Parts: sequence; structure tokens; C-alpha cells
Amino acid sequence: MSLQDPGPWIALNSIAGSARVLYKRLILRFGSPEAVFSAHEADLGRVEGMKPPLARAITGLKDFKEAEEEAARAQAAGAEIITFSDERYPPNLKETHDPPPYLYVKGRLIPGDRVSLAMVGSRMATPYGRQATRRMAGELAIRGITIVSGGARGIDTEAHKGALDTGGRTIVVLGCGIDVTYPSENRELFEKVAGTGAVVTEYPVGAPPKPFNFPSRNRIISGISLGVVVMEAADDSGSLITASYSLEQGREVYALPGSVSSPTSRGTNSLIKKGAKLVESSQDILLDLFPYLKGYLRELRLDDGQDGSENAVILPDFNLEPEEKALFEYISIEPVHVDVLSLKAGMPVPRALSLLLGMELKGAVKQLSGMRYIREN
Repeated sequence: MSLQDPGPWIALNSIAGSARVLYKRLILRFGSPEAVFSAHEADLGRVEGMKPPLARAITGLKDFKEAEEEAARAQAAGAEIITFSDERYPPNLKETHDPPPYLYVKGRLIPGDRVSLAMVGSRMATPYGRQATRRMAGELAIRGITIVSGGARGIDTEAHKGALDTGGRTIVVLGCGIDVTYPSENRELFEKVAGTGAVVTEYPVGAPPKPFNFPSRNRIISGISLGVVVMEAADDSGSLITASYSLEQGREVYALPGSVSSPTSRGTNSLIKKGAKLVESSQDILLDLFPYLKGYLRELRLDDGQDGSENAVILPDFNLEPEEKALFEYISIEPVHVDVLSLKAGMPVPRALSLLLGMELKGAVKQLSGMRYIREN
């Protein structure tokens, strides 16, 4: 583990301000903030984007007192500052154009967070959007995928809860200071997230959730992730900004289709028209990312198929009991009658019905009219 003094990092950030791209160039050129502060003004001037006033401000800084006080405030708030050069810094985010020089972190970041997906959407989510988000987040998290979102009301909250429901990891990216809870009703949720995952922000301790913070926050959500899943979004939703960042960062964009009469689905439907990948289930995402994920994910159960190919279907794990799994093998996306299921599984119809009820409660199957069943996912 790489432990670093955050003081010089904070001090350089206080001078460079919003010039995150320049900050990254300085670190890549000189190796560390300490080396930047020790450099001659002429050497600083050779870095692309460096202006003489900024170079003079860097060479003229005499102490890191204010920066050290900020580091102390972060520690008092129960947070750790993880810098760009720290091995725990999210690798996907590091590869983006303008990553934060450091992150305030409550909880912990782990190497497995490289396999992350962002799930974002409307604060005014519909029951359809909430249910789909919570279920999909849980199904992805149980396979070892870290769910990333912004902790906002609506879709974001359901994404975090869905991951926690299945014992998976999730990361909240705040648009305010690490000691500020926004929205206030999510205090308990954020504490749970920090206990098993991480709450992160680039904003200093005490920073309020100002509106202009959130577009910048969204680039971190997409930057940490392999892709962004937009679950519900109006035409002017901030989630569309996250999707735009994802495209700029070379990541995937997925969208859940919705009713043409629903305002909260106009944004997602528009994304699909523009080329976002339509997803109806977690399996759609897993299959799309399979070539990348297969080396990382845990607890994947594959159907070998007739040819044993790598394109085999990824079956969801609904914590089914052995008898339920045996019955589930005969259920597909095509409706099948309970009589047929009981015959194939070699069990009485009443027993099959009992198992099917349990599987339906777990979200594995759905009952149609006429005692017919299909896979829910």
C-alpha cells in the first residue's frame, strides 16, 4: 500500500485550481508535487498549458500549512486522502483526460473496483425505474461488479441499495464535501456504503452541494466505471451528462427503454436512438462485457451450450436451492406450462408449483396466464 503525505498535493491543487489536465501533466512530468515545487520556473514553463503567473505562484509557495490543515480536517471527518500516485487510486479514473489529483475517501477502494458499472437516472424515478434499478444492481453486484452512482434521490439511491441487498460493493460519488450528507435522508445509506464499499469526493471538507459541482462529479462516476447504465432520464437530466462523459472517456453507454408516454424515459429512449445499447436485464450487460469481465468476475455460472463457446449464456444466481435449480434449468424466455415442467423435472405438479412460487418471490421466474412460466431475467 502506498501511503503519501497529501499536503503537497492539496497545496498544488490550491494553486492550479480547476486546471486538472495541467495538474496531471505536471505529475507525469515531474513525478510528484514535491518535485513540482522544487522545479525551476523555466522547467515548469516547458509544460504544455503552463502560464508564467502560475509558474511563479508554484515556485513562490513557501509552506504547506493551509494544505496540512485541510488534511487534518479530512482525517477528523473520518476520511482518507488517496492521491493520483497511490496504488489504490481507481485505475479506470486515472486513465481519463482530467482525473482529480486526489480523492477524499470514506471506506476503502480495492483492486476489484476496476470492474465497475455506473447506474444513474432520474431523481423523480417511477416505480418501474426503481424496481428495475434495484434488481439489476443487485444482480450485477452479486457477480462481483462494483456499482457506482451519485447518492442522489431516486435511481441513484436504488442502485446503491440494490448492491447492498446482495452483499455487493458500491461506491457513492458526492458533489460536496466528504462530511456533508446530501441528500440528508441518505445519511444511514452512506454509512452502510462506507462500511462495505466507499464514499468518495474531490471536493474539500465542508464544501456545500452547489449545482455546478454535479456535472464535474459526473465525470468521476463515469471515469471509475467500465460503462454507464442510464435507467431513467428526462430530456434535460443530469444523467445524460454522465452518459456524455462516458462516451468521451471511451466507455460503454447502456439505456433501459421505457414507455413513450413517460417523461422520465424520454432521455433513455433518445440515447437508444443515438446508439446507446438497449438493455432489459443485467444479462444483456454481462454478455456485452463478457470478453473483458471473464478474467475478473467471481461466482459466474456458465451454460456450456452445445459448442462450449465463450459466448455461453451467463445465468443469474438467485440463491436458488438445489431443487429450484433443477426446475429452473427447464424454464426459458419461452412460456412453458407447469405440467411440462413437472414432467421434465420428474416431480409432482404440487411440488413444482410450490418451488415456482418460491422462485417467483426471488425474482427468478414470472407466472403468465394459464399456469405458464418464463424466466424473469
